[in-house]
Amino acid sequence: MKTLQFEDFKLDPALLKSIKLLGYKKPTEVQEQVIPALLENIDIVVKSETGSGKTAAFAIPIIEQVNWDDNEPQVLVLTPTRELAQQVQEEMFNIGRFKRMKVSAVYGKSPIKSQIKELKQKTHIVVGTPGRVRDHIKRGTLNLSNIKYLVLDEADEMLNMGFVDQIESILNELPRDYVMTLLSATLPADITGLCNDYMSSPIIVEIEAVTTKQQIEQVRYNVNKNDKMDLLLDITTLENPDSCIIFCNTRLEVDYVHKTLQKWSYPCQKIHGGMEQDDRTKVMKNFRKGYFRYLVATDVAARGIDIDDISLVVNYDLPEEPEVYIHRIGRTGRQDKSGKAVSLVSSNNTYLLKGVQRLLEDEIPTEEKPSREAVESMRQEFEEKISKRPELRVEKSATLNTEILKLHINAGKKTKMRAGDIVGALCNIDGMTADDIGNISITDVSTFVEILNNKGEMVYKILQETPIKGRLRTVSRANA
Repeated sequence: MKTLQFEDFKLDPALLKSIKLLGYKKPTEVQEQVIPALLENIDIVVKSETGSGKTAAFAIPIIEQVNWDDNEPQVLVLTPTRELAQQVQEEMFNIGRFKRMKVSAVYGKSPIKSQIKELKQKTHIVVGTPGRVRDHIKRGTLNLSNIKYLVLDEADEMLNMGFVDQIESILNELPRDYVMTLLSATLPADITGLCNDYMSSPIIVEIEAVTTKQQIEQVRYNVNKNDKMDLLLDITTLENPDSCIIFCNTRLEVDYVHKTLQKWSYPCQKIHGGMEQDDRTKVMKNFRKGYFRYLVATDVAARGIDIDDISLVVNYDLPEEPEVYIHRIGRTGRQDKSGKAVSLVSSNNTYLLKGVQRLLEDEIPTEEKPSREAVESMRQEFEEKISKRPELRVEKSATLNTEILKLHINAGKKTKMRAGDIVGALCNIDGMTADDIGNISITDVSTFVEILNNKGEMVYKILQETPIKGRLRTVSRANA
């Protein structure tokens, strides 16, 4: 039987180019089923674990069909957390890079004035959390009249977080003829109800949860609550992971674990909902790049990390909701790689363990606490690793960016610069066409424009001596 390739979907060459440069080799199982359905504009419900390629599964067919000429948003993607909104925005932006897609992210604890300015410009796709999306709708700063595609990503988590009323409020603002995609790791009754109320004879795609049972080794340790920290230190010494996430249920626990690990010279950072958004974004970015090995987190991070090589996940606390366990351990064992998930179970939360095992339909094996001899035998190797700087990860978009140069022009709205002025100046350069011009973003005093297809350096040199809107402008490399 012939292996399906992305070319078999008859996609736009510009889309195929970005897919190839982003390192997508062949469609995953979920992509094989979702892409054809969305290309036919059929409502679809996807039950699939994290790490299965769900974002690309809906992004590729939707971006294929977005009309670049329309200025108002045609796609709305709702996510439960700010981190996931940022991740989805970045992936959709990269996939649609050569089709010149403008993708905006809107979420709380980020300046709404900046988001309003961005939404006033040409925007094809909006990714956001329900609360902030609803806020923009009330303010009249997000026009939904042209929405053709709605995506509910990690729908089970959005409902767990109490967003059901906001989601239904948003759905009721949409035009009648949109295509809806719902993605979830689990399909509880409230999601089924949402599907029945707002979807038209959807296709149901269920991808078998191979990752949880086969690629991730799951173990648990029974431990007194007061001994958890000592056990965590022993486990991380024995496992000596290249990259590890430690999940706690509260901000206080995160602060305590993080402070203790730092005391023991672990290269670690923390993330929880009490931090400023800029700080959270910086931590996630640095963890993705591999600047440190250990991330201590509440579940705010469970939906916003797309890293293929996290080797160890530790549940310092078992989650209150069994479904969250699936999302947590899904941070490891991704893209055909193996991983390990360790849970520390104290006597006062054995009921949480029962809920998780009921969901898994399997028992999590119990391990004996590591002996002092075993821990000490790994001590030197562990200390050598944490004392060295980790090998930095190459981001997915690195290859893509080699063909694109982002330029900064020192003129913006205050000098009445418009996108048409930039396009006109660039298309007057020999060898340049509109297809070589990527996203244009105009702020009050600056303009940013992407030059595609390896033509950036040529354009940069010519613009040093070429007027834009009647005068020479200072033009510099924005991503140099």
